[in-house]
Amino acid sequence: MAHVKTEEILNRHVSNWSVLFVKLHNYHWYVGSTQFFTLHQKFEELYNEAATNIDELAERLLAAQGNPVASMSEYLKTATVKEAEGETTYEAMLDTLIGDFDLISKELNADIATLEDEVGDDVTADMLIGIRQSVEKHNWMLRQYTR
Repeated sequence: MAHVKTEEILNRHVSNWSVLFVKLHNYHWYVGSTQFFTLHQKFEELYNEAATNIDELAERLLAAQGNPVASMSEYLKTATVKEAEGETTYEAMLDTLIGDFDLISKELNADIATLEDEVGDDVTADMLIGIRQSVEKHNWMLRQYTR
């Protein structure tokens, strides 16, 4: 049986990435302006990575004998990332995404410490370290794009 804290952490991340997956599709479909070609492609790259994260996080939880959330209602209830709220400009989309990545990065930092120090689950912590590295790189790139 998965440790309660591990299950809570992984389910929040599954939910966050699931909400982001949908949000990134929204942005991919609705981004406009002279930035269309660049951002259309970037948002597709990010939602493909989100799909990979969802699968790996859920499978880690299953391997630890836990139960990943697996419905939209559960994702929305569990996630700290919010759905797209009608952002219509590419600037608003990028600002929202940067904020989402800031939130996820902050949560990853706290969750890694919890898994290592309180739970003793170095395997899950290591997985989250890899995701954090990618989130921080994407966020740096998005910030550079908005300068």
